[in-house]
Amino acid sequence: MLNINHMKTLIINSLIILSVLLSIQTQAQNTKTTDNYVVLSKKIAQLKPIILSAKALKSENEASFGQFVVVICGKEIGDITDREKMDGFIEMAKEANVQIVACGFSLSKFKVDPSQVPDEIKIVENGILYNFQLQKKGYYSLSL
Repeated sequence: MLNINHMKTLIINSLIILSVLLSIQTQAQNTKTTDNYVVLSKKIAQLKPIILSAKALKSENEASFGQFVVVICGKEIGDITDREKMDGFIEMAKEANVQIVACGFSLSKFKVDPSQVPDEIKIVENGILYNFQLQKKGYYSLSL
């Protein structure tokens, strides 16, 4: 038979364990997760549906929506210097909080002058490597 001191100790220990478990559960619920995205694309024309997708993802869950990056690489990289083609996409991207990035390797390979790239477009040395680096940071990735 348990004496009164053992009962008190048992009840106190049970309450402590219960409060620790509830505290851990509350912390787990309060941990905020952010969803970040990167899309690697070879076609400028794909910018519109990509940006529209970013807007839709943000509207579905604005609380967890983080960064959205589009990396442009490949043969069509020269098109990013055409302000007539790019201005609409740049404005759409700005409104949707989408960052457009140009692959420096592609710029070099296809002889595109980096000084002609609009200021709103970030240039990275290697777009494919940049994509992998973002994936390592937990970004969801899609290549088109």
